[in-house]
Amino acid sequence: MNISDPLTASSPGPRDNCPPFDIDTIRSQFPILQRRIHGHPLAYLDNAATSQKPRAVIDAIQKYYLQHNANVHRGVYQLSEEATHDYEASRDKVQRFINARERAEIIFVRGTTEAINLVAHSFAKPRLNPGDEILISTLEHHSNIVPWQIICQQTGAQLRVIPISDAGEIDTTAVDTLLKPNCRLLSLTHVSNTLGTINPIQQMIRQAHQHGIPVLIDGAQAVPHLQIDVQTLDADFYAFSGHKAYGPTGIGVLYGKREILEQMQPYQGGGDMISEVTFEQTEYNELPYRFEAGTPNIAGAIGLGCALDYLDAIGLQQISRHEQSLLDYATQALSAIRGLRLIGTARNKAGILSFVMDAAHAHDVSTVLDQAGVAIRAGHHCTMPLMARLGVAATARASLALYNNRTDIDALAAGLQEVKRMFK
Repeated sequence: MNISDPLTASSPGPRDNCPPFDIDTIRSQFPILQRRIHGHPLAYLDNAATSQKPRAVIDAIQKYYLQHNANVHRGVYQLSEEATHDYEASRDKVQRFINARERAEIIFVRGTTEAINLVAHSFAKPRLNPGDEILISTLEHHSNIVPWQIICQQTGAQLRVIPISDAGEIDTTAVDTLLKPNCRLLSLTHVSNTLGTINPIQQMIRQAHQHGIPVLIDGAQAVPHLQIDVQTLDADFYAFSGHKAYGPTGIGVLYGKREILEQMQPYQGGGDMISEVTFEQTEYNELPYRFEAGTPNIAGAIGLGCALDYLDAIGLQQISRHEQSLLDYATQALSAIRGLRLIGTARNKAGILSFVMDAAHAHDVSTVLDQAGVAIRAGHHCTMPLMARLGVAATARASLALYNNRTDIDALAAGLQEVKRMFK
């Protein structure tokens, strides 16, 4: 993973005040890593599905419920004012973390999936006509496929797909051909959740904008690992989930450029998204609240803000270097195992290794590894079209996080040797 490549990641500059990266100290801050599974130390390698949470995040959520629990925005008493302050402070933290131009461009949602659905219904659907096209890639998660299929069925638009190479890299030569005048949106993953491929999104955003086509980026797998600057990237929308970035489940973010968000109508109604309601009509609230219907996930937003503080204190560049070193170590370890084939060998990769074994199905691999305390994912990883393109029904997937170390990789390699022994 080349984090200095402007086509793969965007960096507003290193955090000079970050302390040295101390893996033992970091691991001690994640309580669940002290667990033993089937008598073995836990080697948690399913971080692309969800990450573990540091004590600071857990404490922040607990503190909200113990000391500040109240609904936000409309209460004129101390608890509500405290909850509102902490909730809105997290919005400010998100704005700074991804370098959005203003806080009004930060919308809290349940996760990346809801963010994409919001854009599909509120932005794309009113603008689509029969014959129009939505462009995605072969690498996409189902959450960046199914919403567009639904919208296409409702509008008569068509879904087009950018092909990939056998290594799992986007065919950039095909992009210009597919960016036709009737293309209305490019929706693309930043980092593949199955292969770890880091897409050249800045180049592709630039290409799309040259044709006047807006762009949505699924950043679920990027935000915990790469330093993101949405202004430099110039994406029109950028979405990510809290639970993959060491925060709680049920919270995520949709970033959108103000000038675009102001043109969009909400697709959920009720609660704080209103300014005034009569039986004849409703006036919607200002940004970002017009897209935050109902009581929000207050504790989740506070936990997410704390998680971003945690990442910022360590430094994304340090995290990227650590994970890249670990990815190199793991790639060598797995490549040395006979009968194991790595799936996805892109030149720019994040810390994800998908593989198949001659000896056993991916589900059997995962079951055997679990008995050794090693947690990986097995299956299609919500990327069934990608699996079909690669000619495999399922893969085993080990995905890395900032708290993983070489001991985790050694446990994975030893477990895979046991798989070979059992299924030879």
